[in-house]
Amino acid sequence: MIFPIRCFTCNKIISDKWNEYNIIIESGKTPDTAFKSLNIRLYCCKRMFLGHVELIDKIVKYSDI
Repeated sequence: MIFPIRCFTCNKIISDKWNEYNIIIESGKTPDTAFKSLNIRLYCCKRMFLGHVELIDKIVKYSDI
């Protein structure tokens, strides 16, 4: 749903890089180049970015607001 603030394994703060990561990916670059430009080196942190699924847009459809 919401991107985690910290990596679950190493406890490194990663939420501040989420928007920049999305901008790089939408521009057509590969995740590997995005990780290099954002200085994300650990596999556990990369997993957090690659495994995240944005569900908020699907959930909002069913809200009463």
